[in-house]
Amino acid sequence: MIMWAPVNVLPDPVPGDSSVLTDASQVIAFGESHGWPVAIKAAYGGGGRGMRVVHTEAALVNAVTMTKTEAQNAFNNPMVYLEKFLENPRHIEIQVLADEHKQAIYLGERDCSMQRRHQKIIEEGPAPLVKPRLIERIGEKCAEACRKMGYRGAGTFEFLFEKDEFFFIEMNTRVQVEHPVTELITGVDIVQEQIRVAAGMKLKYRQKDIVKKGHAIECRINAENPYTFVPSPGRITQYHVAGGPGIRYDSHVYANYYVPPHYDSLIGKLVAYGDTREQAIARMRVALSEMVIEGIQTNIPLHQELMNDAAFVRGGVSIHYLEEKIAALKSI
Repeated sequence: MIMWAPVNVLPDPVPGDSSVLTDASQVIAFGESHGWPVAIKAAYGGGGRGMRVVHTEAALVNAVTMTKTEAQNAFNNPMVYLEKFLENPRHIEIQVLADEHKQAIYLGERDCSMQRRHQKIIEEGPAPLVKPRLIERIGEKCAEACRKMGYRGAGTFEFLFEKDEFFFIEMNTRVQVEHPVTELITGVDIVQEQIRVAAGMKLKYRQKDIVKKGHAIECRINAENPYTFVPSPGRITQYHVAGGPGIRYDSHVYANYYVPPHYDSLIGKLVAYGDTREQAIARMRVALSEMVIEGIQTNIPLHQELMNDAAFVRGGVSIHYLEEKIAALKSI
């Protein structure tokens, strides 16, 4: 579910044209006005589907046609719209909690930039190489938006971040897959707080109570080929979960569990916490080496490679990094 927050509180979205795209001339005019590349997106899309990036006017007609067709097939609606495509943005999100008593707080940020096909693979917090004052400023805006909307519950404001500037994407009005990252660095049980709020109770915390400590990294364990991302349903024959200091693993699967072909490929969330980002990465390396999931393919080998990737270890990769890395490996 998407909820658009008050535009007078949050930063503007990425420049775009929300009118229904009817012909390529609209894309040409938008591209000439805002510059190339331009993203064509399904109006009823989600999960990274129904999106094409157009870098030149020559690629327009085919991109519009393909996006409309995919939108119709996936969402039963061919409507598409335009958006300026940022070249090297990061994906930063702000976790919030709000109650019906007009109290709202933010719990810091998560960096979800390591993704493929616009779906997150690794999430971490705090976001490396982002100035704390920028997080404080955008966090306060998110909390204020919740108060103005009368929002109640847990939620996440998502942004593209480039050159110290935030561009609003959407608000997810639910607990997200990566919420353990925030729980570990703040000590706040987000699910428990959401239940309390739903019962009409006041938040237990004020903004001054929220103190981020340490660093947490979450690897999404998917039942899929680690490099082609082809789903790998089937029966899990051997299963051993990593453990140890700072390690958390959330999953519904077990030995002899059959991974069905009908749903999302996510089968577990492996989270490592440390006093520093370096310690969290080191613990994640060990935890990944201890994971045993046989009978199906998983993306654990990819995570192992990324935990030793120089750019990731340095921090601050863009949302395009993983796909560019995989494309380079395929060309060798």
